[in-house]
Amino acid sequence: MTPLIDARKVRYRYADGTLALDGVDFQLFERETVALLGPNGSGKTTFVLHLTGLLHGEGIIRVCDLAMSKKNLPKIRARIGMVFQDSEEQLFLPTVLEDVAFGPRNLGLSPEEATRRAKLALEQTGMEEAAARAPYHLSAGEKRRVALAGVLAMSPEILVLDEPTTFLDPPAERDLVRLLRELPQAKILVTHDIPFARALATRAVFFEKGKIAGHGSIDDVVRRFQWEI
Repeated sequence: MTPLIDARKVRYRYADGTLALDGVDFQLFERETVALLGPNGSGKTTFVLHLTGLLHGEGIIRVCDLAMSKKNLPKIRARIGMVFQDSEEQLFLPTVLEDVAFGPRNLGLSPEEATRRAKLALEQTGMEEAAARAPYHLSAGEKRRVALAGVLAMSPEILVLDEPTTFLDPPAERDLVRLLRELPQAKILVTHDIPFARALATRAVFFEKGKIAGHGSIDDVVRRFQWEI
């Protein structure tokens, strides 16, 4: 089976000389949910930023059989959607509906089609009644759902969620788990939240000092690296 994401020997050094990624190999397959675990500064977020072309290092990355390149970047970003740790980074227009329709409009779709997709994504995430509201009036859980709706409106094949339970109370976290379970896309979860990872992920990889130090089931990785937080 051809992987949706195939990353080989990915290396990245920040301007201050810090080696953030040191030869990462990673694959993601259809309908799979993988949790990226590891301490702060181990390379998890740096790695997923390479998958969306927000950072560029050494190595080979293919997303949905497209080589990571400047030419292919628009097609890749249409296939892989990222929800950032701080959802407010993705919410900046006057209303929820306008925010969710922004991505489809940016893909070149007509205003009518973008609005149709946005309404469908808001319904999918249970936020249709918030369409006319200002994003800054929403709770943390509602903002996370709207940010996810903005990604879903672009019909991606892969979802990447960076610390998705940050700022969420237990009821909002449970709602997010239920929602993500219903979505058919392959998913990458960058998280320190082990119960959340257990609820969703089919396997885990453990990042340490810019490398993948091990992989396996959530419980196996937690036990081997003593990573229960």
